[in-house]
Amino acid sequence: MWVTVGATAYRDGDLPMEEVLSRLGEGLSTSGPGPGDFAQAVEAADTGSGVAILTVSGQMSSSYEAARLAAKLLEGEREVAVVDTGTAAGAEGLAVVAASKAARAGLALRGVVAASERAAREARLLATLPSLEHLARGGRVPGSAAWGARWLGLHPLFEFREGTARPLRPARSEEQAYRRIVDAFASDLARCAKTGPAVHIAALHAMDEAAAEGLLAQVVARTDVETAFVSSFSPVMVAHTGPGLVGLAWWLEGCRRGL
Repeated sequence: MWVTVGATAYRDGDLPMEEVLSRLGEGLSTSGPGPGDFAQAVEAADTGSGVAILTVSGQMSSSYEAARLAAKLLEGEREVAVVDTGTAAGAEGLAVVAASKAARAGLALRGVVAASERAAREARLLATLPSLEHLARGGRVPGSAAWGARWLGLHPLFEFREGTARPLRPARSEEQAYRRIVDAFASDLARCAKTGPAVHIAALHAMDEAAAEGLLAQVVARTDVETAFVSSFSPVMVAHTGPGLVGLAWWLEGCRRGL
């Protein structure tokens, strides 16, 4: 991804978050990688057995289309599969974990793609943030939802599903929002208890690592987990959500998610 501050474009992560936020007054915009960026990454990664590209939801970014164009550019030279995960952030990360696990197990590219698609389909992502203003400004949630939450003094909650962020019933406090996220995980875990799924968890945050670690600790205390990690949003992501977002993504491997 790219973030443009003023008239200068930077690769996402090249500038510290604090500097990006301090320069908001210069104007801030973001863009996805181009086909050339993807092609270079494929050439660097390919060891002869093909490459799978897992992108953020195609409804949220141009990355998926750029990756498809890169695959066409490399057609006949390298085997490239492009997967629109239909999700983002921690849930996309869990799809990458599934793909990596399949690759390490020796599966061919087709099997790696299938594993990533299954994880992306089964994963859930719930998050809360102080305001929906940034998401509404980018067209990622309805403006009426942002206005209503602000007017009533509520704490927004949303679930990322079917390719986009969808507002849920807001909470009356930050603590209640966190509790509802943990309760949603616990409900899914109870529903899937008979199948004994492998549990994969990603706690995500935008400049609030302590809160994300707290959420992760709560769910890890409830069950054995195969995967658990905390991941910070990058400047490009914070540009769209604003600071303060905290959430959980989970994948109960082998158990279809309940919407």
